[in-house]
Amino acid sequence: MLRLLPILLAVAYGLVMYRISIWRTHRELDQRSTELADPRLKQLTDRLAAALNVARIPVHIYEVDPVNGLAAPDGRIFITRGFYRKYQNGEVSAEEMASVIAHELGHVALGHAKKRMIDFSGQNALRTALMMILGRYIPFIGPWIAGVLTSLLAARLSRGDEYEADEYAAALLTKAGIGLAPQKSLFAKLEELTQQRAGMAPAWLMSHPKTDERIAALERLEDKWAKG
Repeated sequence: MLRLLPILLAVAYGLVMYRISIWRTHRELDQRSTELADPRLKQLTDRLAAALNVARIPVHIYEVDPVNGLAAPDGRIFITRGFYRKYQNGEVSAEEMASVIAHELGHVALGHAKKRMIDFSGQNALRTALMMILGRYIPFIGPWIAGVLTSLLAARLSRGDEYEADEYAAALLTKAGIGLAPQKSLFAKLEELTQQRAGMAPAWLMSHPKTDERIAALERLEDKWAKG
């Protein structure tokens, strides 16, 4: 029983962290967001809504500077103020913003938003358990190994979710008559917009796939649909 204690403690820790993470996320988003009111973007989200056979798709502005889109566990879609500012400045088109919204809708529809919260808690529990176990047999280095292994697992899971959300968005944008061109053009400029240097880190250490790989995946989808 004593041997199982670290694992049981890690599982309990994961469950507690899951509830705390959801509470913190909802509180942060509630306090720092308002519903977006943009006539041009509403025209496009109405087209997405019609394609999904729903009345409307509310989009919220999250008041932070980093360029990003978010899908909350409760199903709400967010665009950061920094991203919306790029759109206002003409660096991102309305159609490209619509592709971001479609991507986040994919995360919601595919259950990624809730799964990520569970994954986050599970990863914390796994990291804790591994640190306890490996720390016994490999002092000093064991906890570091546990952290690396958990980070690699998290990155792999996240990249899989991104590809799935890309495919969902591509299908939705096509059905709405917007097409895949804005999705691909946004990917082409995404690293510059977010001021990231993806080439400086191995793809398997990143939570998002490389830009060229995401574009290539969309082009394969187009070829498949064209032949079908």
